[in-house]
Parts: sequence; structure tokens; C-alpha cells
Amino acid sequence: MSFRDRVSLRDEMRGIIEEPLLGLVPKRFDFIGDVAVISIPQELDVYKETIAKKLVSMRGNTRAVLNKVSKLEGEHRVADFELLLGESAETLHRENGYTYRLDVRTVFFNPRLYWERGRIGAKVFPGESVLIPFCGVGPFVLPAAGKGARVLAIEKNPEACSCLKENVRLNRLGGQVTVMQGDAGEIFKFLTPAGDGRLDYFEVPEAGFFEVPETDFFEVPEAGFDRAIVPTPYGMDRFLVEILRLIRKGGYVHFYTFKTESQIPGLIETYEKMGLEVEFYRRCGNVAPGVSRWVFDLIKNKD
Repeated sequence: MSFRDRVSLRDEMRGIIEEPLLGLVPKRFDFIGDVAVISIPQELDVYKETIAKKLVSMRGNTRAVLNKVSKLEGEHRVADFELLLGESAETLHRENGYTYRLDVRTVFFNPRLYWERGRIGAKVFPGESVLIPFCGVGPFVLPAAGKGARVLAIEKNPEACSCLKENVRLNRLGGQVTVMQGDAGEIFKFLTPAGDGRLDYFEVPEAGFFEVPETDFFEVPEAGFDRAIVPTPYGMDRFLVEILRLIRKGGYVHFYTFKTESQIPGLIETYEKMGLEVEFYRRCGNVAPGVSRWVFDLIKNKD
């Protein structure tokens, strides 16, 4: 849940922080389960514990406070955090009717996308086969499986894969989800909708392959997946071509990308030249000055 305008931390700190520095108090902060996540500027270091205690007082069931001290870094897209209050950052987060166990310090999770994830989940039909790379702890996976889809989820971060397996069990979705741990680019090379569609996990270098309950193969639909949900990391748009190879004609791709608004018309033209119909697109959050996260609902019109 994201708190903006509804709760003013800056107003709460008035009279505690001197006026020249008051404008540096963050306007936005998040709650993931019972953990508050905030990014406090270095100029306010002396007030960090005071700010943390104020956050706890503003939401009574808050058990821990994390200070985000770096942007997303590394191949697992995890920021650095400082634990200001509490003993652990592990929590249970509830969203759109599903429960997620996670530790914000070891996995990526953006609570501000809860509405967008609900929107996509509502589009999935029972019986669909759904491919979800870069799946994290499962905020797109569980809603799709909950609709009765058969989901192949790919994630490189072993901590996120472990959380996802636990979240599948917590939400009683065993048998609907297969998790592959490894680099999506390498795994895509081994996924093919041709032949009998079986993929032996021993053929995939440096990848763990398991289902809940465990098995050692996944049956790739012969015609291709019905749908792909792709929360693409920054700068990895190149994966769209590989993903399209795995989607059946008439299938959907929900593709997330990071662009300036001026780039969108050209991007739509590119997608159309690739044989994709742009059914819908929207901005779903700013990530840097002038740069936003955009989602495109795409239909594959040709093989």
C-alpha cells in the first residue's frame, strides 16, 4: 500500500525538524505487510530514528522500518536497506486476495503496482497457459494461477524463487505453478512449442526446475503459450522477440517497459511492424525524471 497525501509525514515532523530541512522529509513511503519502507535523504541522518518512530505511530501494526539507501542494483534487482527499527524485515503482505511471504532486503517487490497486477489478473481465463519471466515472489503468478491458469514462472534470484514456492503453498495453488530458477535469456533458448513439448531440466545450464509439487519437466503448449506477463527489468526490452516466439497466434503479451512519453508513438509503430496489435497501453508509475513505466497489452497477429 502506498501512502500519499492521506498521511503527511512532513506535517507530523513539523516542530521536530527545523524548517530549512523540513522540505526534505519524504512525501511518499510504502507499507509492505507490517514493514514500512522509506528513503531518507542523508541530510536527515540525525533524524532517522525519530522519523522511523513517527512512522510506527502513524500505523499501529507496523513492526519494522527500513530505510532504502540505494537504487535497485545487481542482477537480482535488489536495493540496499538499513533496518532502523525492528528485528527482521520478513513479512506477510496481502494484495488482491493473495498472501505473500517475503523479505524486502533480499527480493524485489513494488506495492504500488497492486492495482495494475489486479487488472492483469482479471484478464486471465481458466485453462490458459501463461508464461511469466522475471516473476519475483509471484505478484503476477498467483492471480493468474488463482484464475485456473497453468503458469510457468521464471526467476533468477534464488531467494525470490524460494519465496514464490512458499507463496504458492500458502495460497493453495500447488499443481498450477511451475517455477524455473535461472537466467530467462538462457532458458528461452530451451523452451520450444515444437515436438512433444517436453523440457528436461538437466538440459538447461545452471537452472533449477521444479513444480509445486515437484516434477522434472514442463509441457510447453504445442501451439505456444496463450499469454505472457512480462514485468521487464529496466533496459531489457530485447526479450520481447524471444517471448513472441513462444506465444501462439492470437495470444496476449502484457509487456512492461521504461520510456519517456515522447518515445511511445515510435514504440507503438515498432510493435505494429512486429505483427502486434496494441490493444491498450497506460503509464503505471514514474521511475526517474521524465521516465515512466508503461504497460502494453499486445496481441500477436502473425506467427
